[in-house]
Amino acid sequence: GRTALFGRTVPCPLIAAPTAMQRMAHPDGECATARACSAAGLPMCLSSLSTTALEEVRAATTAPLWMQVYIAQDRGFTRSLVQRAEAAGIEAFAVTADTPVWGVRERDMRNGFRVPDGMRIVNLERPGGPTGHSGVGIGGALSWTIDATLTWRDVEQLASWTSRPVVVKGLCRPDDVRAAFDAGARGVWISNHGGRQLDGAPATADVIAACASAAGGRGTVVVDGGIRRGTDILRAVALGADAVAVGRPILWGLGAGGEAGVARALEMLRGEFELAMALAGVRSTDEIRTLG
Repeated sequence: GRTALFGRTVPCPLIAAPTAMQRMAHPDGECATARACSAAGLPMCLSSLSTTALEEVRAATTAPLWMQVYIAQDRGFTRSLVQRAEAAGIEAFAVTADTPVWGVRERDMRNGFRVPDGMRIVNLERPGGPTGHSGVGIGGALSWTIDATLTWRDVEQLASWTSRPVVVKGLCRPDDVRAAFDAGARGVWISNHGGRQLDGAPATADVIAACASAAGGRGTVVVDGGIRRGTDILRAVALGADAVAVGRPILWGLGAGGEAGVARALEMLRGEFELAMALAGVRSTDEIRTLG
């Protein structure tokens, strides 16, 4: 299952997806996830809404570390964050394109979500600015982290601010895949944001083949959404993905057992994937693609 992602060889086409505020799941938060990914040699994509400074997370793993970014209203701040992250050793950036505004996340409204006391959105907070400690629901608490004027020009700008690869995250349509590469992206991330942004958006399993075809070998194709078993990884690669990303399973492991829990979740997925490869009669990710 060895896979090359932006020049780094990883043992399995599996990435820890960017999930916000991991210290809500366990006190060790993002560093626990990073250490588990490091031990497994697997990439982690850090959320810009992390509860740990990006430099601390970078220091906690020797595996590839990517970072997810939102385009802020203050483009200068986004530029400085990206350049700070590159200086710290972040190896790729995933810019979220499916969140120009927050979707109607009714659970977050019902449970009164806000940034918990004692935690901070450390990479995005600025002196005198909002913190997310007030407001109700994801939109009420964190609307200051995003900007509705996001366009493909912003992807072009982001790519010009860094020498690292830019991946556009949150695409479900072949025309958007082509537009992302036209805008200077080196990868696309097929995702419906875990089904939490637009109700009725297509399942990524239904669109990955067409999106991978539209990519046409122009860059890396990542897919997330509903990856729960090793067989799901096999299917995604067979349908054209270069790698899959998992979010909720990582958080379940983190909440249940911290670093050891994340390590166990990754181990289960990787073990099942290797078993699925053996049972499907394939020896490499290249051979998996012949199954599609």
